[in-house]
Amino acid sequence: MVVEKVRLFFSLLFTKIYFPNAKIVRFPSVFRGRKFFKFGKGFVTGYNCRIDVVSNEDTLQHVIIFGENVQINDNVHIAAGKKIQLGNNVLIASRVFITDHNHGSFPFESEINTPISDRKLSFDAVNIEDNVWLGEGVIVLPGVTIGKNSIIGAGTIVTKSIPENSIAVGNPARVIKEFCFISNSWRDVL
Repeated sequence: MVVEKVRLFFSLLFTKIYFPNAKIVRFPSVFRGRKFFKFGKGFVTGYNCRIDVVSNEDTLQHVIIFGENVQINDNVHIAAGKKIQLGNNVLIASRVFITDHNHGSFPFESEINTPISDRKLSFDAVNIEDNVWLGEGVIVLPGVTIGKNSIIGAGTIVTKSIPENSIAVGNPARVIKEFCFISNSWRDVL
């Protein structure tokens, strides 16, 4: 209990110095390429988060954009080289991975004997719109847009865009429910 209070105290101090608009950034967490981030008010992290900008182009503007009241929980990894944008009121559970890039492409016949570390990165922006909830262990891959008011179930791998007002689950993700505004309820998608 005392150890947790000490950790919380240092996290609050760290937040006030380095992230003045945030509610709390729990330490330890790693932010690489912080000059390419934009944080909205009310940002919250859990412990052991890793947020990286992988590009070394100094001409880039904001590569990772967090809207207002974004909350990411423990052990979240976000890696961007082009653009990852999270809207307002996004909730991300623990152990979530979001990326906008790949090492090489498929088919990769020309790269078959090239070490992975030497392969050219490919990028495709990710957009997570307002009021989205990503469950425990979700993976969001390059080129995906997750529409506003959507829920992505635990363990889901999102390889294609998800429409707004949807619930998606599985590997790969598929929409299983959508919100009907006429009946004001969720309905199954066949």
